[in-house]
Amino acid sequence: MDIDWGSELLDQLEWHWEHQLRPRLDGLTDDEYFWEPVPDCWSIRQRGDSTAPLSVGGGGFTMDYVPPPRTVEPVTTIAWRLAHLIVAIFGRRNAAHFGGPPADYQTFEYAGSADEALSQLDGGHAAWVKGVRSLDGDALARPCGPAEAPFGDVSMAGLALHINREVIHHGAEIALLRDLYLWKES
Repeated sequence: MDIDWGSELLDQLEWHWEHQLRPRLDGLTDDEYFWEPVPDCWSIRQRGDSTAPLSVGGGGFTMDYVPPPRTVEPVTTIAWRLAHLIVAIFGRRNAAHFGGPPADYQTFEYAGSADEALSQLDGGHAAWVKGVRSLDGDALARPCGPAEAPFGDVSMAGLALHINREVIHHGAEIALLRDLYLWKES
């Protein structure tokens, strides 16, 4: 039996994307996008408004950030979580493996609205799916290389599985934040 491993790897991501995550993002408002459920959340903010130890980005909006290791992981907004998916999960990998534009926390132009962020997310997801679909069995078996240091000897299939985990994990966090926003006290 011949197995199309690229399709097998993408089926998990695509089922989650089409039936769980992306429908849960429909109707996301700017108030939800920027909502801070606790004090001192990390978010995406207008340049100059951050109080985080580090503020990164190449446009009018920046991302609150401190490189790991951190003593305490911060609570993050939907805006921050979406930016993480857009830049670190899809953007950086699309650039490194499929000829996409460069993407890193320091220079990325972060979205100042929920609609803009969802457009960036949709674009990153579509490019990732197209890229993985282009890989044959040999390409999926080869190491993903120095762009994934220190995990460069992990196969491209292993990287695809990692991306699936990241999208499912952070998508669940975003969905929970939407639920909490809906039930918050006004």
